Amino acid sequence: MNKSKNHLVYQFKISLNEIEPLIWRRIQVPAKYTFWDLHVAIQDAMGWLDYHLHAFRIRPKHKRKAIEIGIPVDEWDGDMVIPGWEIPIIDYLTEPGQLIEYEYDFGDGWCHEVLFEGILLKTKGTKYPKCIGGERACPPEDCGSISGYYRLIEILQDPNHNEYEENVTWLKGHAKNYYPYDPDKFNPDEVRFDNPKQRWKIAFS
Repeated sequence: MNKSKNHLVYQFKISLNEIEPLIWRRIQVPAKYTFWDLHVAIQDAMGWLDYHLHAFRIRPKHKRKAIEIGIPVDEWDGDMVIPGWEIPIIDYLTEPGQLIEYEYDFGDGWCHEVLFEGILLKTKGTKYPKCIGGERACPPEDCGSISGYYRLIEILQDPNHNEYEENVTWLKGHAKNYYPYDPDKFNPDEVRFDNPKQRWKIAFS
């Protein structure tokens, strides 16, 4: 396309790995976004709270080593982790069909498959980023990785479980009140996106 990138949007499908049934989102973001901006959009669409580190991992053609884009945590990371706010997504995402990895919270290890689905013209009167599809609720933040997520679901299905009240109290007292938690509930119309520049100021001020 020969249109200015200001008139284009990139469409992605984000799928959370290793959980069945699949938890996924489909989003459209401005083509001028950086990887930091895309990170914020993924967080908001999925339902994460952006409490932990993240990384995009991209394997360029004809190269063995993946490029890691995220948040360098110290001066020694500068050569290994590229700051996401410095890199436009168009620098690495050029062909629909590309797959990249997005990991959030290196402790719990939530790995997502990000599929670059296509480049579209902006629709007049539409505000971007936009969530246009998805299924199932995001796991509660800090629930203890995939095994912890499945255990939480099991406990919540049994009000007589000896850990039921403890987990309900935890869900209610979380930074985000998750109770009642319905793993099958998701409505793309309810997604609200933060301004990525404001999120950056909050994170690094």
